Amino acid sequence: MYKKPFCICVSSFALIFSAAFLSGCSGDTSEPASVSDLFGSSSESGSDENHTDEKRATVHEYLLPEAAGKVTYGNKNISIDASNLSEGYFMVKYEGDADKVKLQLHTPDGETYTYTLAIGSYEAFPLSAGDGDYHLEVLEHAYDDMYALAHSEDLKVTLNDEFRPFLYPNQYVWFTPEYKAVSYAAELSDKASNDLDYVGLVYRYVTENIKYDEELAANVKSGYLPDIDNTMDSGKGICFDYASLMAAMLRSQGIPTKLVVGYSGDAYHAWISVYLKEAGWVDKVIQFDGKSWSLVDPTLAANNSGPSVKKYIGDGSNYTEKYTY
Repeated sequence: MYKKPFCICVSSFALIFSAAFLSGCSGDTSEPASVSDLFGSSSESGSDENHTDEKRATVHEYLLPEAAGKVTYGNKNISIDASNLSEGYFMVKYEGDADKVKLQLHTPDGETYTYTLAIGSYEAFPLSAGDGDYHLEVLEHAYDDMYALAHSEDLKVTLNDEFRPFLYPNQYVWFTPEYKAVSYAAELSDKASNDLDYVGLVYRYVTENIKYDEELAANVKSGYLPDIDNTMDSGKGICFDYASLMAAMLRSQGIPTKLVVGYSGDAYHAWISVYLKEAGWVDKVIQFDGKSWSLVDPTLAANNSGPSVKKYIGDGSNYTEKYTY
């Protein structure tokens, strides 16, 4: 049933969300854990004394979201495609006249995710809280910081696989087979002996080739979205770009990866969590503070031989996960 639109005020937190955590990533300048402490001392080719002749099975068929048109909701300006909820995502397209449009997604775990919608094209959004009841609202800008409810919908989700939301591209981790990052990810996979080796190669590529963009951090606007190929081409980015690029390179090769946004103290940060068959979800490990990536999980640190790592990690209490994408 169509409901008469009403005006609501999207909280200042939601409106400045992107700019707040992106510009707040410039963190401390303490010496980071070394690459060898994190993932061993092998070179990009993986040719160290521990390297074997085993080869990782490189992925060449990619999971890509689609608006299949089987289950749809909306109105003349808003199209919501819910055909693939069991795959861990839904898609939204806005074709109205509003100058700014927000999507708010209320998840089963009680969080509210706020996105800025593009105009005129479908975008994919993850169902990162897993199974349960979701509620989404599309909000059109009315005036000042006021938005009018243009459409709302309830979605009941049962996933085929708990990892699916973290394997597909979405608005924050976007890629297609044509992207340079996807092609290079496959090249690195061809050099890797297993998933852990591959994660290490991607880690080294990102940390050794992408520099922190302080100018962008100082001027980034709300609604900023990473462009992973632009990050590769320019060789610079902010924490959001680092996390998105690495997440895309891992997801494209079939490794479930969460892009995580949360607090480090009072500052917003972006980092990733990776699923490895041998270890499960490796949380709060690869985190970017604006200057360097560092190991922040004491449990994982205990399983890495580099003793110098331990003086740089805390007990993890300073890191608070807020959103996962």
